Amino acid sequence: MAGHSKWANIKHKKERADAKKGKVFSRVTKEIITAVKLGGSDPKTNARLRLVLQKAKAVNLPQDNIERNIKKATSATASDYADVMYELYGHGGVGILCEGLTDNKNRTASDLRIATNKRGGVIASPGAVSYQFERKGVIQVAKEGLSSDTIFMLVSDLGAEDFEEIDDSFIVTTAPEALYTIKEALEKENCRCLEAELEMIPKVWVECDAEAKEKNLALLEWLENLEDIDIVTHNMKLEE
Repeated sequence: MAGHSKWANIKHKKERADAKKGKVFSRVTKEIITAVKLGGSDPKTNARLRLVLQKAKAVNLPQDNIERNIKKATSATASDYADVMYELYGHGGVGILCEGLTDNKNRTASDLRIATNKRGGVIASPGAVSYQFERKGVIQVAKEGLSSDTIFMLVSDLGAEDFEEIDDSFIVTTAPEALYTIKEALEKENCRCLEAELEMIPKVWVECDAEAKEKNLALLEWLENLEDIDIVTHNMKLEE
């Protein structure tokens, strides 16, 4: 399990834009509704809901909002949110994946077409870009006095696939099916998990010249601001 430096390049996270636009509550609410519809309203038996509730707590979503949306999800009138992933080619052959939850796929597809019309890039057919990525579980653990050797040995014993130390955090990469199990095992060892997500990790990185990089960053920023898109992942190599 050799350490390597991927984290800075993995994706442009929506939290940056969401904090400015107040969208994070809306996204977490959709995730709560979807989790309940898929696995029921009891977090003890619904690992996806359990993780979303932890995220809701982390962003300070009021408890009454949480309870109201869990109840709403069990009603016949609740919107059905579908997971969507759009694949794009940016400038210079960079691959881009846009993932989100939407109750109107036509609206989302239209928003993607507008983005490429305004900022360039091409919407690709399913599978044309995603083969360059692989889905992994990624856990961000606060250092908080923990040594890298201690965490490395712990996550190795738990079956993690990779480990990296970045700034004030440890980044643990897992197989998708092991994400929740390893996260809960870390918490039992009094480790504070700042984030735990299933993410698409690039298999290869694309180097761009300055002009293409600038155009891609403008495209990525536009995509990140789309209503229905929650995660934008790319394989453009950025400076460490």
